Amino acid sequence: MTELTLYVGTYTQRDSEGIYIFRFDTESGALRQEAVVAGHENPSFLALHPRGHILYAVNEDLEAGQVSSFAIDEASAGLTFLNRQPTHGTAPCHLAVEPGGNTLVVANYYSGNVAVYPLGANGAIGDPVQNIQHQGSGPNPERQEGPHAHSATISPDGSRVYVADLGIDKMMIYRIVDGRLEANEPDHTAVHGGAGPRHFDFHPNGQFAYIINELDLTVTACAFDAESGALTPLETYSTLPDGIDRDGYSCADIHVSADGRHLYGSNRGHDSIAIFAIDGDSGQLSAAGHASTRGRVPRNFTLDPTGAWMLAANQETDNISIFRRDAGSGQLTPVGEPVWAPMPVCLLFGP
Repeated sequence: MTELTLYVGTYTQRDSEGIYIFRFDTESGALRQEAVVAGHENPSFLALHPRGHILYAVNEDLEAGQVSSFAIDEASAGLTFLNRQPTHGTAPCHLAVEPGGNTLVVANYYSGNVAVYPLGANGAIGDPVQNIQHQGSGPNPERQEGPHAHSATISPDGSRVYVADLGIDKMMIYRIVDGRLEANEPDHTAVHGGAGPRHFDFHPNGQFAYIINELDLTVTACAFDAESGALTPLETYSTLPDGIDRDGYSCADIHVSADGRHLYGSNRGHDSIAIFAIDGDSGQLSAAGHASTRGRVPRNFTLDPTGAWMLAANQETDNISIFRRDAGSGQLTPVGEPVWAPMPVCLLFGP
């Protein structure tokens, strides 16, 4: 039996106490809770240090955001709090560590700014060295009255950061230079008005990348130029079945399978995972169906390191659903009953 550690970031409302630690059996698909690291407010989104010895979490406060670091015990996978820094923004919702392990980037949703931090030798978070404020708005007056930085994703070579800003319908592109961010040339890629870009993922072949758009429930496929960092939109695809009313629905997360054959996106309201086949030569997508998440409001989901399993976090029904993934067809088959986890937001396999 092979077991993996799964860290679960949550909203500390209802019954949640903080970051939950589970063990996942990659043979049977069984998932069991091991521990909870309590006393930390809304540790919603998580990231690992490249060396695997530190876990980082945004503390999604609506008035004064923070970001925290935790040392990972090599034997038990338990967490010990190290330190916390302000994000100088509101509702920090995503973070990323560059591959060298020297720089941490945090996206603040409500305030629409990006905070940048140095990381110490022990993984602790240093004082912020940059606070980059986005500017602009979009055509949706309720959701795009100003900038809303929603995620930060590091390029495969570690040289750039791509920040999806839902409020201004842009993927902002920054170069990482000596632990700071500088505007890339080009400095952004625009998606269609009212799309609301949220999360982003690269294809493993290094030629394509994909944006999931929260507001109009679409995925935008892009050509990716690794040398310049440019993204060129190719085509946009609906994440919902034909004929479905989009009212009240929204997208959340996106992942390309490690084998590069399939793309997955989560639909909140429709409460499903959209499945697409990827043409490896063109980067184009073909709809391949939907799988119910067996819960309400799926947020983050993750594929295990083997690519044989998917786990989906259902925020409003307080559970995690487990699926066996068919590598050939990309289809997802539910396994067992969903496992209780209070207000899960982020699922992250440990080192």
